Amino acid sequence: MNLMDLLKSSGGGDSVGKLADAVGLGSGDTSKLVDALAPALMGGLKKNAGDDSGLAGLRRALETGGHDRYLDDPGLMGSADTRVDGNRILGHIFGSKDVSRNVAAAAAGETGIDAGVIKKALPLLATLAMGALNKKSSAGQDIGASAKSGGLGPLGDLLDIGGKSGLDDILGMAKKLF
Repeated sequence: MNLMDLLKSSGGGDSVGKLADAVGLGSGDTSKLVDALAPALMGGLKKNAGDDSGLAGLRRALETGGHDRYLDDPGLMGSADTRVDGNRILGHIFGSKDVSRNVAAAAAGETGIDAGVIKKALPLLATLAMGALNKKSSAGQDIGASAKSGGLGPLGDLLDIGGKSGLDDILGMAKKLF
């Protein structure tokens, strides 16, 4: 399942529209942006969920973060608090601001959207991705063992466990730029 489908099936369609408004994108560019950033976001989550300690952190974030609010209240996409929470999520997913910058640069090259706009959209999209995962995993309750330990329940399907990491693809592209 791709990220846009996940967001729509979780009730996040209006929130994606508000994200677009918050960063000044039209709907076509927003779809391109989500498609370009999804492999990195989902790949980073997949990588984190690949061992028991990373999975425990993801489960804790889903249980306590209340990220479903970003899908339930689209108006939050314009909030500074949402951006702060999104940057925290990105820190956990990517590990550093440099990786986030590289992801934004790679997505800019792929989509033609200004990297500055992508940098503004990335934390907002991270909150929506966590919100969708929150809803699809019953706030972390439907997560099994880590991928390394034998699976993740429905989260494994959402993160496409078993496939190549999208983060590896994006980081490979970003390395070419620098």
